[in-house]
Amino acid sequence: MTASSQIELASTRVAILLSTYNGERFLEQQLESLLAQSHDNFIIVLRDDCSTDSTPSILQRYSDAHPQLFHKIKDDGCNRGPSGSFSLLCEYLLSESSALGFNGDNIVACFCDQDDVWAPNKIELSVAALLAAEAGDKSKAVLVHTDLRVVDASLQPIAPSFVSYQGLEIERHSFAHLAVSNLVTGCTACFNGALLRVALPVPKRAIMHDWWLAMVAAGFGKLVFLEEAPIAYRQHGSNAVGAKPKKIEQEAAGFIARLFALERNEHLVDVAKQAKEFSRSFGSQLSFAQRRALFFCARMNTQNAIAQRVFYRLARAS
Repeated sequence: MTASSQIELASTRVAILLSTYNGERFLEQQLESLLAQSHDNFIIVLRDDCSTDSTPSILQRYSDAHPQLFHKIKDDGCNRGPSGSFSLLCEYLLSESSALGFNGDNIVACFCDQDDVWAPNKIELSVAALLAAEAGDKSKAVLVHTDLRVVDASLQPIAPSFVSYQGLEIERHSFAHLAVSNLVTGCTACFNGALLRVALPVPKRAIMHDWWLAMVAAGFGKLVFLEEAPIAYRQHGSNAVGAKPKKIEQEAAGFIARLFALERNEHLVDVAKQAKEFSRSFGSQLSFAQRRALFFCARMNTQNAIAQRVFYRLARAS
């Protein structure tokens, strides 16, 4: 890294967007890992999603101890769920960027879950990759995401790579593949203000906030994957999404067995609705190939299970 790059990195302010809900069991470990970051030019913008345990008091204690690092948005009394809560944090960051210490277009943010643990270089690693992808162009929508280390509730190792553990085809980073299947784990995401300005507001038909932002980055900017795993991704039985090991026996069953399944896949119905919403939001800005992929995705909202799987294959091949 050049001296000028090091200066730019050090001067880059980062918003850590933290949404919490009944996280008292693991929250303090995560907060301590944030305070131990090698890149210390950050602010934690947090929102509690109507917790009923001691989470609010834990957040208040840390906020009182580090008032310059914590900024809690006004409580609206609504339980919005993970996607709704993180989406609201994104909107707040964009609208209140100056008050949060950001200068013009120089907005950089990371999503943060309440139950993980970040390695000390997590922010530094992600922001350095984001700045390199921008290459000085702050108008370019960029999202950087990484691998994770899968651990149990006590932080004991389960797998060194979430990507391998989950069997993700991470090399399939094209817009068409992202339209069908999300490859971005939200808690690893680091992104810029240019992406938020294009992606927001995240519509209600989006399956998850991170998936929507990933599609926007792939469609109109740049999506970067880092093989490093700077997050301990804790599995404890109450994860909103969580890690599921790749099942080889299911793969062996092959496409034919799935093709003739009697019932349609309800998840693919949700994918179809999201694709239709993306087309509605960005239709005139999309390339022919992107419109074709979304067309096939949208057709997965059918009662015919065989047709649904055919459209799934056509979308992936777009």
